[in-house]
Amino acid sequence: MGKQTYLVAVDGSEWSARAADQAVKLAKQTGASVHFISVISTSEYQSMLKVDQSPSEELKEANRAEVLSPIEAKYADSGVEIECQVLWGHPVENIHELAKTTNATMIFVGRRGRSRVADIVLGSVANGLAHKAGVPIVLVP
Repeated sequence: MGKQTYLVAVDGSEWSARAADQAVKLAKQTGASVHFISVISTSEYQSMLKVDQSPSEELKEANRAEVLSPIEAKYADSGVEIECQVLWGHPVENIHELAKTTNATMIFVGRRGRSRVADIVLGSVANGLAHKAGVPIVLVP
């Protein structure tokens, strides 16, 4: 078996920060690399965009600055190989696809996301991944 990769879904919430901490802590112990992903959900911006339109580069850069840059800075000296990526679309689908393409051995997600209402109405990312992912999911409280 090659080097392990842990995929961590982050959204800037305290729950995703704890998931990031757990993934990096375990990666230090196992020598795994960590791939952080932040997904700009189509449902949040659907009314502002035309059909099949992607978000602007400014929106992606704003997401990177708000969500991923603090993570990159926090773990820069951790000794863990880290990669970060912003994607656009449905969070569960994007995380699932990236898990496949990176050969992730585990997916880390926070128990809750930024929006409690979205978790109730749309179904949580963690719950969606539990039904779709083919690798273990670490649900961090």
